[in-house]
Parts: sequence; C-alpha cells; structure tokens
Amino acid sequence: MNPLLVDWKTPFGIPPFQSISDADFAPAFEEAFAKGRAKIDSISANSAKPTFANTIAEMERADHLLEKIGGVFFNLTGTDSNEKLEFLERDLAPKFAAYSSETLMNAALFARVQAVVDAKENLDAEQARVLSLYHRMFVRAGAKLKGAKKDRLKTIMERLASLGTTFSQNVLADEREWFLDLSETDLAGLPDDVIASTAEAAKERGKNGHCLTLSRSIVVPFLQFSPRRDLRETAFKAWVARGANGGKSDNSATVAETLAVRQERAELLGYANFAQFRLEPEMARTPDAVRDMLMTVWEPAKAQALVDEEILSQRMHADGVNGDLEPWDWRYYSEARRKAEFDLDEAVLKPYFQLENMIDASFDCATKLFGLSFHPIEIPLYHPDARAWEVRKGDRHIGVFIGDYFARSSKRSGAWCSRFRAQSKLDGEVRPIVTNICNFAKAPDGQPNLLTYDDARTLFHEFGHALHS
Repeated sequence: MNPLLVDWKTPFGIPPFQSISDADFAPAFEEAFAKGRAKIDSISANSAKPTFANTIAEMERADHLLEKIGGVFFNLTGTDSNEKLEFLERDLAPKFAAYSSETLMNAALFARVQAVVDAKENLDAEQARVLSLYHRMFVRAGAKLKGAKKDRLKTIMERLASLGTTFSQNVLADEREWFLDLSETDLAGLPDDVIASTAEAAKERGKNGHCLTLSRSIVVPFLQFSPRRDLRETAFKAWVARGANGGKSDNSATVAETLAVRQERAELLGYANFAQFRLEPEMARTPDAVRDMLMTVWEPAKAQALVDEEILSQRMHADGVNGDLEPWDWRYYSEARRKAEFDLDEAVLKPYFQLENMIDASFDCATKLFGLSFHPIEIPLYHPDARAWEVRKGDRHIGVFIGDYFARSSKRSGAWCSRFRAQSKLDGEVRPIVTNICNFAKAPDGQPNLLTYDDARTLFHEFGHALHS
C-alpha cells in the first residue's frame, strides 16, 4: 500500500518519512487528482439549491488528499531535493495548473458560488470572509471568461507553472554546483566561526579543507571579513549571477517569457498590466500607490548611500586600492567602518547569538506572550538536521513545530515558513504541523552554531509566521 494514501498512525500524524520513497509520489498524486476531480464534479452537478454548506464547505473538503500529499512533496523539493523529485516537480507543475483551471473555470461550479453570494445567507463573520475569498478567487482565475479567451488562459496558467518551477530549479542548481576551494592563505582575516563553517561546507560536499559556497550565511560573512578583494569579487559575482550564468541553468529566456505571458494573462482579465492585476487585492491596491511609497524613500536613501560611498571609498583608497568602490567592497569596508567609528565587531557579537539560545529565546517569547510551551519529539524526520517539538497551551495540544535551520546543497536558499498540515475546524479540530526553514552556516560537530544578528532576526521573523499558522 502506498504510504501516502493511508492514514498515518505516527505521533500527531507527522508524515512517516522513513516509509515514503520518491517513487510513491507520482501514483499518489494521480489518485489525488482523480478523487479531487470527482468531488468537484459532484459539487457542480448537485441539483440542490446552492448553499454555503453544500458548495463552499464541500470545496474545502475536495482537495484534502491532494493537500496531504502536496504538503510532503513540496516541502521536500524545497528542503531536501534530488534529481528524481525535481523531474517530478517539473512534470507536476502544469498538471496542478490544469487542475486548478478546471476547477476555477468550471461554469457550473462558479454559478453555484455566485448563487451563494446572491442568496445572502445568514453567515457568521468567518463564513462570510471565506465566501468572499472564494468568489474573488474564481473571478481572478477567469471564471467569467468565455470561449477562446478561457482556453487561452488555461494554457497560460500551465505555462506559468512550468516557468516558475524551471526558474527555481535553475537557481538551486547554480547554488548547489558552485563552490570555491580556499587555501589556508585564503582564510586570512576570517573569524574562527566563518573558517569553521567553510570547513563544514567542504565536508558536506565530501571534500577536505575549506570551501566557500553561495549559502548566504557563508558568503555574506566572507564578503564582510575577507581582505582578499579578488576572492570577494569572485564570490560576489557568482552570488548575484545565480540563474544567469549561461548554459542549461540560465534563466534569461525563462524570465522574458514569464513577463510576456503574465502581461497576456493580465490583459485577458481586463487589466492594463500584471502589476495592476497583482496589486488589486493587496493593501496598496495600485502600482501608483507602490511607486509613491517607494519614491518617498528613494531620494533620502540615495543621498545617504552617496555619503556612505564617499566615506568607504576613502577607506579603500587609504588601503592602497585605486579605482571605484565596487559592490564586493561595500560589506568589507562597512565592517571596517563599524569597528573604527563604533567599536562594533560582529565577530565579537556572534557568541551571544548561539543558535540553541536563539531557539530557546523565541520559545520563551511565545510562552510569555501566548502561554505556549515546546516539548521535543523524538521521531524520524525527512533530514537529520530537522527537529520537532510538540506545542502545548497548558494540557492542550496546539500543534507540531519543525525547525530545519542549516544550509545544504539539497535545500533552496532563503528562509521561509511552511506546513505539512494546515489547522482546520471544519470537520472537528485538526491541529497543524508547521515548519521553519533557514539556511544558517553549520559549525563542525562539537562547536556551537553562531548566528549573525541578521540570522537571529530571521529566526524570530520566521517563527512569527509559525505562530500565525
């Protein structure tokens, strides 16, 4: 039996990662798509008068299996990917888009949603909000389009899904494949924890010695502390060129096509451009409002940046380096300036931001603010670096929190909050399984993992999203 298609008897319903293989996903998704389509067809064909209960609530239930399997799959492709998963992700992207378009452009189904809106049932505030969001989702997905325009939008959505997947995978490929071997001489000027991180990065790639990678928690400290301008230039150019290096992982054509297809999508839906379409449901509402806000910041920010540029250029020239201050010089001379003007040394601060202490501090804040407590769970997860805690409020189970903090070549860069299971109270209380993903540099075994101030702030930021979930 496919482990993705049965009830999970694990503690708190955590996915049974040790039982799931890459080969299980394709057949599981096929069954989930089939069941989802059958459910949507039954809702749209229902002869009973459309109500919130038999239309909106039933749509909420329709994709339960698809969400369950997708929760596992898409978290793995972001955190511990491989060639098989990436191939399947490319194959699935247009299939998900087609499934979504079939649902949201289903004329009979939209007619039922519209009928529920028009009926003005006596709904509570939460139901009214859900109904409003469903109606808006259908309209913005093209439910009101007819004929050739509807067919074209379906094609566009499938293409955009494929382009988005290609873009992400190309960036990950460049991050995974690029590294720079460092000699003992190349390590001069680097703090001990950064040197340790480059050693761990080399070990993770099966190499001896030290290597520089494009993980933010390694490349940024290198740009801050390395006196080797030539190496800083090499690292910076590689960092900003992810997905733009030519060859099979170059995103130039992908970006150009994405912009063109987005424009066509916007015009089909009656908007002048994609920015208007994208911003309409957001707080800013219009591109002009966004531009006005940005321009109030731009002039004073630019003026201050020019002042900083002059000060940093003077420091660089005093070091005997001629020419202009380049992008790979900013962090290095900014760090030198902080030490000289403010006696502030990030390398000295880092021991105060040990990862374990920052995790405990974030939990402590949640305890003081919301009365939550966090209790470690010993259960196999998808990667040895991931850890899990049961979250309680008094004796009540609130959810499961998974923390996955370290960079690795199989994980895309950045930091984000995701979930393996969303909370729900539609059919009894379902508690969430939430995960925070970060890309901190990993210290060698037995040494503390030290964070920058920016890393620590990122940890708290993502934990805030976890609390929302």
